[in-house]
Amino acid sequence: MCLLVLALLGLVLYGTGTFDSWRDDRSLDRACDGTLAQGGLQAALHSSQPSAGEEGGSGYLTACTVHGSGSGTQRSTLELKLRWSTSGAPSDTLTWYNADYNGVKPQAAPLGHGWSGVLRYDGGTYQAMVALDCVNQKSKALVAYGDLLGTSNSTTLTGLGRVTTETAREAAEKYGCQVKAGKRLTGVSPARLGKPDTAKPLQQAQGSCVALRGTAAEESSPPEIMEYPADTEAPQTNCYLVTKAQKPGYGLYAYYGAAAKDFESVAFAHSDNDYAWATAKCPQSTQEAVFALYRLYDRDTDSYPVPHFSASFAESALKAFAGHEAKQRGCTDVRIMSQR
Repeated sequence: MCLLVLALLGLVLYGTGTFDSWRDDRSLDRACDGTLAQGGLQAALHSSQPSAGEEGGSGYLTACTVHGSGSGTQRSTLELKLRWSTSGAPSDTLTWYNADYNGVKPQAAPLGHGWSGVLRYDGGTYQAMVALDCVNQKSKALVAYGDLLGTSNSTTLTGLGRVTTETAREAAEKYGCQVKAGKRLTGVSPARLGKPDTAKPLQQAQGSCVALRGTAAEESSPPEIMEYPADTEAPQTNCYLVTKAQKPGYGLYAYYGAAAKDFESVAFAHSDNDYAWATAKCPQSTQEAVFALYRLYDRDTDSYPVPHFSASFAESALKAFAGHEAKQRGCTDVRIMSQR
């Protein structure tokens, strides 16, 4: 009789979906070695019943995949990968650092709210990346990447940012890395650079391009800029100089801590591209900060918006950009380097 009751109870639970819900909840609790932060998951995946599974991959501290309910193109997926900055650099496809010459592909907006993180965009895919320095372990950071595959808007991206930052914080605590965490993310914008209406005169720069105001760049081509808000917590900063045709012609980038280490390991392999670079010593890490300027390639027209690379202009613009960035971060000893 007891077995019959249990069997009937099982049928009821299965038929009402209660068992599936319990199983999904269990999978979320175990995901990413038990560090998956579930706040923001439903918003990120636009789903009331997400489920998770572990993801393989060497070099990662832990990794997991979370699926929304639904099927086909209506189903969103969130991929999370966590690693120590002291481990080998991740693949180029994960970091995108090897594409700094390729238009606005590597653009990154600061997450804000006190987080050392950025929101990246590349052709339909958004990625939240956060690098939390271990204050009790010099030059070691926990780095987390969250890739959202599916519908993207301000709600889903805020959810993506929350899951990635809070999972990084949970993992850091679990593995003994004391970090300075930011506040709960309450809004992440899907705005991205590259469209003509995102360009403005250099004289109006107030964020990541403000260093170029009042310099030789203001009198030279390209005459306009595309920028993101300045944020001294972000591990990456980028500024674009735009031609009269509203095409990004030069890209200026700054990388700090774990991001600088990863950038150096993959980006300079493309020695056939026109660029200038600089370094600086920063108090937050023994890893040097890296600043780079690239002449950009336009994938839409298969050409360079700036036909001829000017080494003297590049050095002048990079010097102003790197000097301003370093000052904002308390970095010293800015050095303009020769090409590798």
